[in-house]
Amino acid sequence: MHSAQPALCSGHDPLRLARAGMSRLVEPTDPTAMLLLAALGPVAALEIATGSRPIGAGEHPVFVCAAAEAGYGPRQADLRRALARWAPRAEQLDPSADLAVAARAGAWFAVPEDPDWPAALADLGLFQPVGLWGRGDRRLLGFRAARAVAVVGSRDCSSYGRQVALDLAGALAARGWTVVSGGAYGIDQAAHSAALATGTAHPATVSVMACGIDRLYPPGNHKLLRDVEATGLLLAEVAPGCTPSRYRFLQRNRLIAALSAGTVVVEARWRSGAQNTAHHADGLSRPVGAVPGSVHAGTSAGCHRLVREGTAVLVTDLDEVLELVQPLGAAPAPDRPAPRSVVDGLSDPDRVLLDALPLTVPSRPDHLSRVAGLSAREVLGGLHRLEARGLAQATGEGWRRRR
Repeated sequence: MHSAQPALCSGHDPLRLARAGMSRLVEPTDPTAMLLLAALGPVAALEIATGSRPIGAGEHPVFVCAAAEAGYGPRQADLRRALARWAPRAEQLDPSADLAVAARAGAWFAVPEDPDWPAALADLGLFQPVGLWGRGDRRLLGFRAARAVAVVGSRDCSSYGRQVALDLAGALAARGWTVVSGGAYGIDQAAHSAALATGTAHPATVSVMACGIDRLYPPGNHKLLRDVEATGLLLAEVAPGCTPSRYRFLQRNRLIAALSAGTVVVEARWRSGAQNTAHHADGLSRPVGAVPGSVHAGTSAGCHRLVREGTAVLVTDLDEVLELVQPLGAAPAPDRPAPRSVVDGLSDPDRVLLDALPLTVPSRPDHLSRVAGLSAREVLGGLHRLEARGLAQATGEGWRRRR
């Protein structure tokens, strides 16, 4: 049995150090590790997982009982197999060093015992994160998942998909909803960008990463992720320095789903990570929406599949997304006011019209009238008032919101 002793002697409290160590040592969905953690707590779990000491005579029955109650058999509760799996990482485990690396990157480490830990993550049960490494204003970590929507989709999105993501995410953010996504190219990129441009919630957007918090991945989104950090949150469950990989992308998708009231898949191929996020959301009893596309477009095949299989409801605009994520008959939560420089002095109908204006593809007044629930006269008058304030722009094809 391995006998390395993790570096736990520092100014950090033992519980936080133990969770930081476990986040480096084990994979987030390793059932043996999560059972050990749930049954015995982080400090004892790390000591046993690193081979610093054997599991105690009184601890073993507790561990086995926890495994049985969770529906896991002897193989998942086989510590010898697990210890052999964890031993290579245990040799150089130093959670104090990981915390120092995070601090140098301007990051922090949150644990489930913290008062601001996102309560929605408890819905993941055994596979709640060991901890969360984050960048951005730590005070935003307690944001309400009930007022957040995940907007996800293909990295190689079409121009249609990108425009839809911009419109939906921008409209959600303008209504005071937090937009959660994965920081990748394509649909994720559009969702974060739109939320940053129009957001009135705190945070406007959250990116859940599949790599260490000290890395901004993908490199091409470096500026975007910096902007997210400046006004929102970057989150990761793996330790600093960890590289992104396919299985880590799939693992983190459960966090995107759990941190949101619902998930909207804008575009997805027949087999894709966005579909994986949708299935996580469905497993958590969170509603899933899918945007339709051309039957000839491979980038929409996954969306059509989700609808056909009954996992998702077809959605095409903001109102349908809000109908999806807000309980039937429930009064909508009050929207946060937009910045004073934008809406100060606007009448209620003009504010509603401003929310209805798309960011990219222009919309005709008759369509805006249906979306905003206003009369044609209110829409036409409101458009000219918004144009005079520099908030709306007329084009040959209709009207859109001025950036």
